[in-house]
Amino acid sequence: METLQNLAVDGHTVICSIHQPRGSIYAKFDDLILLAEGSLVYAGPAGDQALTYFTELGHPCPQHVNPAEFFADIISVDYSSPDNEAKTRARLESLVEAFNKKRSTESDKVHESASKSTQGSTRKAVLAGRKRIGWWKQFRLLLRRAWLQATRDGPTNKVRANMSISSAIIFGSIFWRMGFLQTAIQDRMGLLQVAAINTAMAALTKTVNIFPKERQVVDRERAKDSYALGPYLFSKLIAEIPVSASFPLMFGTILYPMAGLNPVLNRFFQFCGIITVEAFAASAMGLTVGAIAPTTEAAMALGPSIMTVFIVFGGYYVNSENTPAVFQWIPRVSLIRWAFQALCLNEFRGLKFEHQHTYDIETGEQALERMSFGKSSIKEALLEECRILLFWYCLSYTLLKRNTPRFQKLDAPCPNTSVKIEEMNE
Repeated sequence: METLQNLAVDGHTVICSIHQPRGSIYAKFDDLILLAEGSLVYAGPAGDQALTYFTELGHPCPQHVNPAEFFADIISVDYSSPDNEAKTRARLESLVEAFNKKRSTESDKVHESASKSTQGSTRKAVLAGRKRIGWWKQFRLLLRRAWLQATRDGPTNKVRANMSISSAIIFGSIFWRMGFLQTAIQDRMGLLQVAAINTAMAALTKTVNIFPKERQVVDRERAKDSYALGPYLFSKLIAEIPVSASFPLMFGTILYPMAGLNPVLNRFFQFCGIITVEAFAASAMGLTVGAIAPTTEAAMALGPSIMTVFIVFGGYYVNSENTPAVFQWIPRVSLIRWAFQALCLNEFRGLKFEHQHTYDIETGEQALERMSFGKSSIKEALLEECRILLFWYCLSYTLLKRNTPRFQKLDAPCPNTSVKIEEMNE
């Protein structure tokens, strides 16, 4: 009941049907409607005004009696005996008749007041009566809700954790303790590409599977003007950072030592940071797909299809220098490409490989040159990844803003509009 009261204070209309509440709950009500056998006995402010109304009709509430219990007794029919039934039914009929007269009188006053007011002033009064909360308060409330949603989804988080750990163990076993032979160069690049793909697909799949369902709830709440889009989206992103980062960190922590990647400790931390940023970018892409797709099924079909294109132009299968001119823009926006490039730079720089022939690759820098990554840096690749991340977030905001549910707003009645209230008695 306190939650409902807080919603009412924030400007929401709350209608609650309740049977004989205790006094502490009754004290939270602003307005009260009493019904008996389909008839309206009272409708108006709760508290002392309701008690005063029944006192004026000759039915005072005894001291130390719960008002809710008093109302339940006075509007009920006692079927214990014919005399009691006739007596209580007569009392109920008199209460119904008294309230009908009161309502008729008040409707005349409302009609007279409405005819003297203007449409603009009426609308201002309605809007002024609604209390709006600020941007930051919306953000704090939505952040708390988003955090609870992210942390309480235990089954999903357990599945994601198990998948991250299982994938790391499987890939680590396949690429177990890679050495520094010439064949290990291809193995390292293959592993880094697999790591980039696995991280991106895991984050994308999770988002496109959940966000379309969440969007339906958010659209209904925004249609009621419960909150703005900015606080919702920002709070969602902030709340999901710790949870979303934990899964690529699990993956990297297990995979890196098993595969025997670059043994420098700083390179390990950079590896984990790169795949974490990539996971955020893939999740942001999932938000955009979820904002476009009408259903979860459509999002699950669209998201992986787009990601497949990014994988093809991710720098491993097609060298960026050999990309056809019409497709050269795709590698620049491929989150797989920049993650793979950053991982290769982090892994190969400083490495030396065993060689027997003059045409063999002796250093990691030579391997990077063959991939057309030699002139770039990890910082540059991460900046491009962050630009892609911001692009998907901004596009998601724009799409959600454009797709805001719109309903025709009700205007106040014109001054000349006649209002008639007809009582129909059977």
